[in-house]
Amino acid sequence: MLLALATSASASEQSLCTAAKGSFLTGTVTSAPKFAAASQTIQGIQLSHTKLSLRADQDGKVYDVAIDNVFAVDYVKNASTVPASLAAIQVNDRLELCGAKYTSGIGIHWVHTNCGNVPTTSAPNGWVKRFSAGGSVGSNIERSQTYCYLWN
Repeated sequence: MLLALATSASASEQSLCTAAKGSFLTGTVTSAPKFAAASQTIQGIQLSHTKLSLRADQDGKVYDVAIDNVFAVDYVKNASTVPASLAAIQVNDRLELCGAKYTSGIGIHWVHTNCGNVPTTSAPNGWVKRFSAGGSVGSNIERSQTYCYLWN
């Protein structure tokens, strides 16, 4: 019964991701979050990332996951560390991702809000969600819209 509920929930989440024009992945974290310094700065805001690896349930492949720190719910402007909400992710944690798969190589990015814009396959309205130990999915930790003005 619990498996049926989890499968139903995943199907519903996958439908939401499809509607948001994203690619949907669930899986197990295989490498801990690591800070990646900004390669771009917009209006004085450094666009750093958090990188981790995830083995996808869908195809068994290990995906490079690039998470934009500026959309984390607890992002600190121009910090040189992983935001606490992302640093809390550990190896063997289970995640649900909605974003854009890399056009070259095995990876996914754009796993964050698209700031209310009409979603496209290259700019989906994505997310990063952690599963609890009981199997329920949490809220999107990449939903902050504080810095959306940088792109709008």
